[in-house]
Amino acid sequence: MPERSAPLRKLGFLTIGLFDEQDPGRGHESTLGIIELGERLGFDSAWLRHRHLQFGISSPIAVMAAASQRTRRIDLGTAVTPLGWENPIRLAEDLATVDVLSGGRVNPGVSVGIPMQYERVKTALYPDTADVEDFGYERVNRLLRAVEGQPVSDWSGTVGIEQFSDRVQPHSAGLRSRMWYGGASLRSAAWAGEARMNLLVSSVVKAEESTDFDDIQLSHIRRFRDAHPDGENARVSQGLVVVPTDSASSTQIEKYRNYAQSRFDRTLEPQGPARMMFAPDIVGTSDEIAEKLYTNKAFREVDEVAFALPFSFEHEDYEQILTDMAQKLGPALGWSSASV
Repeated sequence: MPERSAPLRKLGFLTIGLFDEQDPGRGHESTLGIIELGERLGFDSAWLRHRHLQFGISSPIAVMAAASQRTRRIDLGTAVTPLGWENPIRLAEDLATVDVLSGGRVNPGVSVGIPMQYERVKTALYPDTADVEDFGYERVNRLLRAVEGQPVSDWSGTVGIEQFSDRVQPHSAGLRSRMWYGGASLRSAAWAGEARMNLLVSSVVKAEESTDFDDIQLSHIRRFRDAHPDGENARVSQGLVVVPTDSASSTQIEKYRNYAQSRFDRTLEPQGPARMMFAPDIVGTSDEIAEKLYTNKAFREVDEVAFALPFSFEHEDYEQILTDMAQKLGPALGWSSASV
């Protein structure tokens, strides 16, 4: 377990990529600029949160494609893509294409379940099949088989001058090993392990056997590794909202603390019929955050993280937060910046 003598191996960040409906280009450009900054600072990965019918990134694959042409080293991931909105074969084509364009840096994170606001969008999304669509794990299996290069057609050959393949093209051989599952329950953690995926430990989890958030995350990590063929070597990335304030102005610090406080009450008890628990945001100097993380049982089980950037801050706030993460917090956790 990573203690002070065992360094954090991979440091990543997650962004929702908000934009103004009247000027979406500026928000998307800001997101790309943040990814470019992340690479310059030495981050190992940048992750995009998926949002549909909202003013956030609705097409992270398109954004990753753009980012892949502005960067050369940093990994690019989704955390996560809800598969209820996707055709697995078409998604596999897009992911493989961007993986090829990026030189093998794509890390797709996916999840299952009925899409948010489904009753309001189902007739537009699935006008003929809304009531029979399968939103369970088999949808992930279909994606995994397509990414692996298993046949999706019962024929390959030539018609006239056109050649046809029986598997998704292009095929990116290493992509399957970089498929992640975003799980919020013990069942999902176990399934992801059995499916030989990597696990994104969510900052929003179901209160099943405990209402202690740290204990819940820890149980997911252990259940996943118990089920995974690689056991203790199976990859897990922890997600938390972490806001270092080392170089922040007094105005920024006040804003960050007010933001965390406004979201704190929801962390005290399970929310809604699904009994969802939210992780508290961690705001403070890098030394203060490191102290809290080293008392976090789930953090001590992992050696890679993807810290989430807060919603609705300004571009310069994200620049300050990422810079402190890379130059102060990461080293305090034993992490070394990747060469650029």
